[in-house]
Amino acid sequence: MDAAAHWRIIVIGGHTRSIGKTQLVCDVIGAFPKAEWIAGKITQYGHGVCAQNGENCDCAPDEHVSAFNWEKHPQSGTDSARFLAAGARRSFWLRTKQGFLAEGLPLLRTALKTVATESDNNARALILESNSLMQFVKPSLYLAVVDPSREDFKDSARAALDRADAIVLRGPMNPSAPDPAWVKLPAALLRTKPSVTQQEGEPLPEPLHVLVERVLQAAPSVVL
Repeated sequence: MDAAAHWRIIVIGGHTRSIGKTQLVCDVIGAFPKAEWIAGKITQYGHGVCAQNGENCDCAPDEHVSAFNWEKHPQSGTDSARFLAAGARRSFWLRTKQGFLAEGLPLLRTALKTVATESDNNARALILESNSLMQFVKPSLYLAVVDPSREDFKDSARAALDRADAIVLRGPMNPSAPDPAWVKLPAALLRTKPSVTQQEGEPLPEPLHVLVERVLQAAPSVVL
């Protein structure tokens, strides 16, 4: 199998930490148990600080600018383990230093090249938690998770928001409340983009179910 394997690729991003991006990946996987999901999380680190929790940690790559690991245990406690527990066939975690995702992508492509040989063309479904990947790929579907009560807005999320196929709101937009600072920039997008409200723990909303189903029914067409 050459490196030009085609995939159905769903990317899930969000404007800040701890707003349920990982949970939405799990929701999608769980809603389509017959799909042979390959799921992954892409994390960038800056100055030794974990992009996941904002604190110093020992999981950032040290000797190299990137590191790739397949998850082996669904109970290990990592987000990639949650993907396995939700029903993904394979799950991984790609970690890169801030600004070095391009250098980490060859690791991902090599790993996916191997996985592509394990299934036929029509079974390839890849779901990724990432904002920054949108700089390098046009996925089959991009869902952006937004919490109107949270003001922090990552630059990578702001840059990708206008490409979202739908916005998943973690709470209602309150027109009588003062807008969070970040709303002032993408306000037009929030008005024009399809959106659905889903609290964490709720089933995958029907509009999202329809969008994902369309992706899975279509032929794989994305080259990473």
